[in-house]
Amino acid sequence: MKTENITFHVMSKWLMSSSPGQHTAEGSKLKCVKGDLFSCPATEALAHCISEDCRMGAGIAVLFKKKFGGVDQLLAQKKKPGECAVLKRSGRFVYYLITKKRYSHKPTYETLRQSLEAMKTHCLENGVTRLSMPRIGCGLDRLRWDRVIVMIEEVFQNTDVTITVYLL
Repeated sequence: MKTENITFHVMSKWLMSSSPGQHTAEGSKLKCVKGDLFSCPATEALAHCISEDCRMGAGIAVLFKKKFGGVDQLLAQKKKPGECAVLKRSGRFVYYLITKKRYSHKPTYETLRQSLEAMKTHCLENGVTRLSMPRIGCGLDRLRWDRVIVMIEEVFQNTDVTITVYLL
């Protein structure tokens, strides 16, 4: 499936690069593309948000659960809100940002930021330089994308991690 770049505007300290849909700041890159998240290159790590109970019964989490399984492995990691569980599948890392206690709860911006920081640490320790994700926390979880994208930018600034956000 061919993806097309979507230009987006964010009020932050980031400088616009010459490519549409990208922001860069001291080595970091963030871009949004229209397309299917699961069509990203198989070498890229993936990320999305879940609850501590690992229910994954709605939204894109259902697709992650079907595609990658491992619910027992995730539960065995005993991660709490603000942490990040990780599976390795077919040579790539799949990040599960734990942003709330139960599936029926809503995340906070603070638990999302803490989870992003935990994921960044894992990325840096494991040489991950390419990461794809949906608009995390903004579908069923109802966080505001204009705030979340700035948070992602801040957390990953000064890293070599390129992040692609997939929009439907």
